[in-house]
Amino acid sequence: MVTGASRGIGRAIALRAARDGANVVIVAKTSEPHPKLPGTIHTVANEVEAAGGSALALAADVRDAARVEAVVAQAVEAFGGMDVLVNNAGAIRLTGTLETPVDRFDLMWGVNARAMFVCSRACLPHLRRASNPHVLTLSPPLSLDPRWIAPHAAYTISKYGMSLLVLGLAAEFAEDGVAFNALWPRTVIATAALAMLGGRVRPEGCRSPEIVAEAAHAIVTRDSRACTGRLLLDEDVLREEGFTDLDRYRIDPAVPLMPDLFVD
Repeated sequence: MVTGASRGIGRAIALRAARDGANVVIVAKTSEPHPKLPGTIHTVANEVEAAGGSALALAADVRDAARVEAVVAQAVEAFGGMDVLVNNAGAIRLTGTLETPVDRFDLMWGVNARAMFVCSRACLPHLRRASNPHVLTLSPPLSLDPRWIAPHAAYTISKYGMSLLVLGLAAEFAEDGVAFNALWPRTVIATAALAMLGGRVRPEGCRSPEIVAEAAHAIVTRDSRACTGRLLLDEDVLREEGFTDLDRYRIDPAVPLMPDLFVD
């Protein structure tokens, strides 16, 4: 089950799983074409099936706990269980405190940290019965350096909340063998979210979402009891797996890569 899977990194993760013939539950709000953004849960479902997987497209707002519970129930009924949850859905606004309306704070907290809790909690009863269960969350390494907090405290704490939940839930469910890990890109990824950065990052200085998808695949196919409680970067994961050529993921090899937020 991949949240925020109608485009970008979530779509790439779903398609990477499909290449293994996986059953993929595609969860996102976009069920009808968006005027400004590519992709819907249904277009990704078609791509998953074309790539060799089986797809179940379910529209949901991850802030709606009752709807999330219903989605998980439908997924388990359709596929007989749950092995992997990818918490990819996210909301971003890189503004200071006075420029961040309270409703935007609530949106980021709801889609980021709260939704990670809601989705994980809904899936856990089924994950505990799986043979190699993983929860992978797209959230950053933790740093108390004020340069990552002061410019956009509301966004930062909503993402740090996800990473703190990873550490806490990894310890809480270690005896059950449910792995909780976080994954974050070392460089900016070329997705629709670039529009939220106000033109500060050129797509040419980014990598494609496929680098994160390949790293996600590597994590969730590891032994869940041996790999848990880690806040990982995509580059490091792939190097651990023996990948040496990361240039294949660059949009334009001639343009210097732009480091992502929270990465020193």
